[in-house]
Amino acid sequence: MADEPGAIGDHHPRVAEVSQAVSRHLDRLQDGSRQSRLQALAGLRAAVLERPLPPPVLQEVFAKEMLRPLARCLVADPAERCRELALELTRHGVSQGSRPEQALPFLVPALAQRLGLPPGEGEPCEELRLGLLQLLSLLLQACRGDALAPYLPELVRALRSALLDPYPQAKREGCAGAAACAKAMPDTFHMQSESLINPLMQAISHQHYRVRVAVIQATGAVIQYGNVKSLDDVLSHLAQRCFDEIPQVREAVTSVTGEWLLHLRDRYSYFHKLIPLLLSGLTDEIHENKELALTYWKKVGSQWEKENETDIKDKLDFYVVPSYYPPGLTRPDLGCRELVIRNIFKILPGLCHDITDWVEGTRIKASQLLVILLQHVEDHITQHMELLLRTLYRVCSDEESNVTRNCVNAAELIGAFVSPAVSLKLITSDLKKVPMPSYLMVLAAVIRGSPRKVLQPHLVYLASTLDCPEIRQRSEEVFYMEQLLCCVEALIDVCQEDCKEVSLQLTKVLVTITAIPTSGPLHVKLEEAMDALAQVQHLEGAVGLYQQHISQLMEWVSLTHERWTCFSPELLQFDVIATHSGPMIGKALQDFILILKTCLQTSRDPRMRLKLFSTLSQLLQKPNETVNSQGQFCNYLEILIKDILAPNLQWQAGRTAAAIRTTAVSCLWALIYSELLSPEEMLKVEDVLMPKIVATLEEDSKMTRLMSCRIISIFLDGCVKQFELSKIYPELLKRLDDSSHEVRLAAANALLSWFKCINNDEKKALLKTNIEFLYQELLVHLDDPDQNIQSAVLDILKEGGVLYPDSLAKEIEAVVRKHRSPAYCDQLLLHIESTGWRYSES
Repeated sequence: MADEPGAIGDHHPRVAEVSQAVSRHLDRLQDGSRQSRLQALAGLRAAVLERPLPPPVLQEVFAKEMLRPLARCLVADPAERCRELALELTRHGVSQGSRPEQALPFLVPALAQRLGLPPGEGEPCEELRLGLLQLLSLLLQACRGDALAPYLPELVRALRSALLDPYPQAKREGCAGAAACAKAMPDTFHMQSESLINPLMQAISHQHYRVRVAVIQATGAVIQYGNVKSLDDVLSHLAQRCFDEIPQVREAVTSVTGEWLLHLRDRYSYFHKLIPLLLSGLTDEIHENKELALTYWKKVGSQWEKENETDIKDKLDFYVVPSYYPPGLTRPDLGCRELVIRNIFKILPGLCHDITDWVEGTRIKASQLLVILLQHVEDHITQHMELLLRTLYRVCSDEESNVTRNCVNAAELIGAFVSPAVSLKLITSDLKKVPMPSYLMVLAAVIRGSPRKVLQPHLVYLASTLDCPEIRQRSEEVFYMEQLLCCVEALIDVCQEDCKEVSLQLTKVLVTITAIPTSGPLHVKLEEAMDALAQVQHLEGAVGLYQQHISQLMEWVSLTHERWTCFSPELLQFDVIATHSGPMIGKALQDFILILKTCLQTSRDPRMRLKLFSTLSQLLQKPNETVNSQGQFCNYLEILIKDILAPNLQWQAGRTAAAIRTTAVSCLWALIYSELLSPEEMLKVEDVLMPKIVATLEEDSKMTRLMSCRIISIFLDGCVKQFELSKIYPELLKRLDDSSHEVRLAAANALLSWFKCINNDEKKALLKTNIEFLYQELLVHLDDPDQNIQSAVLDILKEGGVLYPDSLAKEIEAVVRKHRSPAYCDQLLLHIESTGWRYSES
């Protein structure tokens, strides 16, 4: 013993003194009295702890005299206070002694016996269990590995129980002990390391975050110094901790993963499993965690680069800066990129599976990781495009906006790194097979991410694809149209002036979207897209765009106009072109009128005709700003009236037919009101229109009756033929009893014009009977409760009374006798007398 370093012989006076003081108390530790044992332990404490002893002296006394009795006390003493004092003395002897390895043969079996039993059979006191575990950790830290190796099974058994201990602090101490055990015996620990994995994984989701952190750190050491095969059993649990709400837990995952990537034996075989864990840390919401992950990742890339310098010598010597790199992104180091490139084929399938997982958090994390991976692999993703596109198609319609945004970012990176000849061919091929909004979303993102110079040769092909009827008219779903619009916006934004080459195709797509009834929410975006397309071509807004393409657009919609129905998308597109092109529609009147003439035949679909009449009526509200902007509309008036309006004024049964007649009358009134239909033109079409207009006075629609009365009044002001006059007034008289006040006033105004038409003796003589009948009927309406109607009828009689005053006077006399409206009758007589006729002469 004296030959060993630090040993001291029994002859040393201090050793003999302490031994004598200790021996008096050691014998009493076997006493059956609890009080006696406590006094003995207290005496030992006073002899060893309360006075300073040199480590060699303490070691000599502790190893030879005290160790065995204290170990026995730790295991067998029934008194908790005795075990506590024995633990205190033992810990002092191990920590302060010069050769703690001498305690292993006594303490390790004792600790294994006290800690390694099932719950309820070992140490019942939580604080003592914690103290015993701290003693175990002290031994693991203080002793050499070769001294600990023979006791590895007992140590692991005690640590397993500690990891399963319900006391949180005991769990944490067990984790610390497991890590210390692994580090202390790196050469032999692998033989027992697997038995710790299951207890660790049971504790990794503990409710206390400090326990979770300790478990992760212990797992890192157990795997690094133990059996690497156990890594497969812990990866899924570590991946779940990436979603932990506590930043410290996520930080622990990053640290452990980074250390594995740097120092794990056989780490090359597990790169594809560890890289996703570390890269996930780059998306952490806590800045410090991001920086930690980035630091580790750079170290890993740099280390791999040094270890494989010969393999990548050419890339190191001839470093090529890419001609285009997405703005706002920093290119990863070469080693980092190469690591991901060489493992992406193993990572991507699992990632694509996770990105479609039913758990929202998993999908978000996987989509974030996908963006980072694509940033690393760059153009090497080309060989995985089919798998990647299938995944993006599926995920881009995800309800979670974060997932969708990340996938769109990933698609933009595809546009930046993958040749359009590959990516666009694959996407458009899928789009033509089954047009889906998610396909369009991916296509729009790829376009946005592509550099202008690379995309330009494919511009015509892209525009033609979007202009394909099977794609632009595929669905009326708002989401589909929104993505189609995004594709157009992306092309305009990226290609700028180059879009002039495909301006017509893009305009047709925008017109198609605008024409879809459900596109209301996109109205502002559509206007902005039109303006943007015009701006890149240096045109004056949407009107300038229509001016450039009005002929081609009219030709485009007219290709199928002979087969249109109310469900034809071309019908709605025609409406958009006509109503949105402003004055430019006046430059395409020939095509415009031809379409109207063909489609407004009475044999065509009634609902389609109603839509076209609504369009025409809208344009005629401001004809000089639309159809007559070039002053040429008058050349088509005869066709419009005789071939379009007149046939549709013919009565037909049904509500739709009635609505058509209403819009036709509205169009005719707009023509007259805007003075496009001159008096000369009115005379030309009088024979065609007047009978049908008169017939519409019986329509159910108040608006139709009102406009018909006004139209007839205008025609009467032009003095129609005597034959027509005899047919008109009975219908107008009926309207004086109309339910609508406005219609009655309009009818009265028309009758006033009727009397003004009798401007010669021939008409007066031929219509005498009609005039006298009118006198009788009009006098009846002087009793109308509405003052305005009374005044209007009085004005009519004043105007017409000068034709046959005798007859009117007789009718007035009859009315006076019946005491009807004497005041108005007196006014009439005075008016007649003022013309030179005297009632007394009658």
